[in-house]
Amino acid sequence: MSQTVLLDKDRHDRKRFDCGVDALNNFLRLQANKQHKKDQARTYVIEDLARANHIVGFYTLTMNKVDLSELPGKYSGRNDYAIGGLIARLGVDRRYQKQGIGERLLVDALFRLLQASDISGFPVITVDAKDGVAEFYLKYGFQPCMNQPDRLYIPVSVIRNKMG
Repeated sequence: MSQTVLLDKDRHDRKRFDCGVDALNNFLRLQANKQHKKDQARTYVIEDLARANHIVGFYTLTMNKVDLSELPGKYSGRNDYAIGGLIARLGVDRRYQKQGIGERLLVDALFRLLQASDISGFPVITVDAKDGVAEFYLKYGFQPCMNQPDRLYIPVSVIRNKMG
């Protein structure tokens, strides 16, 4: 399997990709490139080594406004907002699931967001864990926000300590 690279609409076969979640498939096919052109998000893919135009998996990164009062722990009691990194989407094609690709994508996404935080500074990374995927993120140290159980977060400092 190759390294993660930016999605290239002329090179990568987005129509072939199927992770089993229509919303993710449709985003990759119809929205990812548009968001890139508008500088709203970046989508990265892992290519199949044998066929570089086949997408094994992908994730999309952007920034979002985080209500710090929603976060427990050291943020508790703060009534302000911060900008945070957002893993907006993550999916693995059905043909490659159950091979550790999701973990590989997540680690790569967290590493890129750590680099972004080192450059511009933001305290947390969030993800919206829809469709019952919260357990996946929880085992990597994400925690639920207090009033939004599907929104999970992890402090950048935790990522920095783990990837140090």
